[in-house]
Amino acid sequence: MGQKKLIRFEAIKSFPNVLQYPEGMAGRWAAFYRNDHSLTLELACGKGEYTVGLAKMYPERNFLGVDMKGNRIYIGAKKCLEENIANAAFLRTHIDKVTSYFHKGEVEEIWLTFPDPQLRKSRFTRRLTHPKFIRLYQQILKPGGRIHLKTDSPVLYQFTKWVAALYGLTLLEDSADIHAAPMKDELKIRTHYESLDIAQSKRVHYLCFTIPEEPLPDRDQELHEKVKQEEPTPPERVRPPRNMANAAITVRPETAVTATTAAEAAAPATTTAAHPQTAAESAATTTTAAREDAPNETTD
Repeated sequence: MGQKKLIRFEAIKSFPNVLQYPEGMAGRWAAFYRNDHSLTLELACGKGEYTVGLAKMYPERNFLGVDMKGNRIYIGAKKCLEENIANAAFLRTHIDKVTSYFHKGEVEEIWLTFPDPQLRKSRFTRRLTHPKFIRLYQQILKPGGRIHLKTDSPVLYQFTKWVAALYGLTLLEDSADIHAAPMKDELKIRTHYESLDIAQSKRVHYLCFTIPEEPLPDRDQELHEKVKQEEPTPPERVRPPRNMANAAITVRPETAVTATTAAEAAAPATTTAAHPQTAAESAATTTTAAREDAPNETTD
């Protein structure tokens, strides 16, 4: 582990706005924030750009960034301390343990901002809009609580729409390209991974939806078959020869970025049709290392 990471890990131990794997927090967030304002989560928050940005935008609400990467949480937490942003804090933990920290109805909204799209079909159950996670959110959201997904991945965008259709989620907003129309203030906040444009799709997709109060139906096998048969298979990542670690990486022609097709360019900004994986996103699999260094939602 690098020296900078060690310093940051040590620093957040004393940060009053960072909790690391705390016990007994369910039902105690009002006491932690010293008010009874509503609570919004940013899951897989990384450096916490949305946690900080939303907290500044809505000082009458509380915000909590959740991630297991203390090195990145440090960035957002330090900014809050320096700017005296008291309504934002950070929780270091695994996202699949989120129900341990909140009572039913304790969370108002959830933001998923540029989470790892987990493009490999063998890893699709790790997507943060997979029903196994939706069932967790259902246990902590208040009735009618909203979930926001912002992503540059056409695959994750379409997958989430499949989940909505199969499991009875209510889509409130659906934009295939947020830049194609006037944008609400919340969507103007940019994350570190948004600025990298890893998928190279030149689009940012957005969905806002709610979860029904009744248990979700068991259609997981149907979803699995849909992913298996209808999702494009990303090409294998291109690795440079070991003796050329410092040399430029040449991308194979079949994974090179290609121009957007005329049909895709003519597609409306808001659509319910399947959004195929673009060649640009396929090329992005050659930069999977950047995603894998991103906040890992479920494992150390």
